[in-house]
Amino acid sequence: MATPAFEEIAETFDFLDDWEDRYRHVIELGKAMPPLAEEFKVPALKVDGCASQVWLRPVVADGRFDFQGDSDAMIVRGLIAILHALYAGVPLDQVAAVDAPAELARLGLNDHLSAQRSNGVRAMVERIRATATAP
Repeated sequence: MATPAFEEIAETFDFLDDWEDRYRHVIELGKAMPPLAEEFKVPALKVDGCASQVWLRPVVADGRFDFQGDSDAMIVRGLIAILHALYAGVPLDQVAAVDAPAELARLGLNDHLSAQRSNGVRAMVERIRATATAP
């Protein structure tokens, strides 16, 4: 159920042989992502449970979920970009059905992220799901 943007990332990960190259790619994805405007870096949009500072601003239009995000850590910005590729454009009623852990496992991230970063990714996924299913 992954989006074409996420499938493209998965294909790139398959092509890259070692984790140093994959980490570089994650960082490049984060650099390519537009920064979140300072006015949205507020406590209400901050994600608790992340070691670095993370903000996610939901954007819902025409029944589809999207978000803008930012972090003060480059690798985390890249992880936000990967989550964006996974969720952007998904119909609101299907966001909860996205199996983010399984999709991220396809990239091998489970085995190569620190416990703190893994917890942060889980916190971001929980925020995305809660936002998309809120009345």
